[in-house]
Order: sequence, then structure tokens, then C-alpha cells
Amino acid sequence: MRLTVLGGTGAWPGPGQACSGYLVEHAGYRLLLDPGYATFPQLQRWAKAEDVDAVYVSHGHPDHCADLNPLLRARVLRDDPVPPLPLSAPRGALDVVLALDRPGMLDPGYVRHDFEPGESLTIGPFRARTWLLPHSKPNAGVRLEADGVVLAFTGDTGPSPHLATLARDADVLIIDSSYAEEVPEDTRGTLLSARQAGELAAIADVRRVVLTHLMPEVDDMEALQAASASFAGPIDVATIGLRVTVP
Repeated sequence: MRLTVLGGTGAWPGPGQACSGYLVEHAGYRLLLDPGYATFPQLQRWAKAEDVDAVYVSHGHPDHCADLNPLLRARVLRDDPVPPLPLSAPRGALDVVLALDRPGMLDPGYVRHDFEPGESLTIGPFRARTWLLPHSKPNAGVRLEADGVVLAFTGDTGPSPHLATLARDADVLIIDSSYAEEVPEDTRGTLLSARQAGELAAIADVRRVVLTHLMPEVDDMEALQAASASFAGPIDVATIGLRVTVP
């Protein structure tokens, strides 16, 4: 299994950055997780629009799904349209982004697979288990398993007892780390810090951590130091072009 980070900034992309976006490849299958702001141009460095086999969206905030629109446009507005793209997301999460164009324009380009967080899915070679995690919109963290390899992705979340189950023994954990040490009080129940991410990774016996959704003002090194206070394994910040291959 190979992970390529297309972006990892929270809320909005700074200069030369992109928000959440991750390409997960296994056995020739390409799954795109959370095509947030500015991720589609980055995706095209490693795969063409028509090469994407499926999309999984954790929740409906635009920094996690806005670039689904240009991806679908690139697949539909061409002389040789490609087969409809399977879209898995919590029920209703894609309503706004899919309504950006005139009615029906992009309909041939996708097939929706709406689900309730907590359900299990099959996406190509991946067995996907989902959990409802606390955020300001319904957010479905996901655990992807294929041929004994596990990648876990929290989406945006606050503290939850489900996180340890989602992350347990994962080869790679992509985890919300919006702030380095402390989450502001008004979002303490819906976002995590890098310090909390490291503590969770240690409890869950994760092998590698990728810190993501860092707010634009958060320093990468401060986040790495905060996470490493509890977790002794490899830690990366989700920056454009980071590639992780497991095993």
C-alpha cells in the first residue's frame, strides 16, 4: 500500500499549499481520500483524473471536498468521458459540492454511495470500517485494510473513545493535529492537537503517524515535537509530496 499526500493544511491553503488530500494505492487501485481545496492540481502530478478509481470523503467541509468539483469536471467535460466515479461519504456530505454546477451537468460522472458513519464498506480491494467522530459536521473516520496492511484516517475530530479502536495497530495513522500543544477552548471538543495525536498513537500501538490538518499558523516543527513527546515511532507532517509505502 502506498500513501501520497496531496495536501494537509487545515481550513484554507496558504501560498503553495493545499488542504486535506491523500492518494492511497494498492494492487493497482487508486482511492482518493478527502479532495480538499487545491488538491486536484497536486493529484495530477501522480495520476490523471481518469486514473482515480474511487473517492472517500470524511465530511462535508470544503477543505475536505471542494476539489471533487474539478476532478469530476475533468472526467466529464472531455471527448471520451470515463466511467462514473464511485463516491463514498456520510449521507448528505456531498450535496453542496455536487450542486456547484448546473443541474445534471456532472451526473454522468459519479455514483453516490452515501452511508451512515459506523457502517462498514468495501471500496475496491479495501475493507473500510467507519466511525462517527465528533466534529462540527458529521465526520466519518475510516480504517482501510487490504492484504494485512492497515491505514487509519480520522478526518477532523475531537477526542473520542472510538479513536483508539480506529487506530489500533495501524501501519499508518493520518490524524487531525490542528494545533501543536493546545486546542482553543471553543473547538476543544471538535479538533485535536499534535500532542494528543502522539498520545493516541502510543496507546494504540501505531507504527507510523502522519500529522494533518495543521492550521496555517501552526509551525511544523512545533507539531512534530509535541507529538514526539509521547510517541517514539516515525512521525511526519502531511506536506505535499510526502510518500509512504507499507510494508
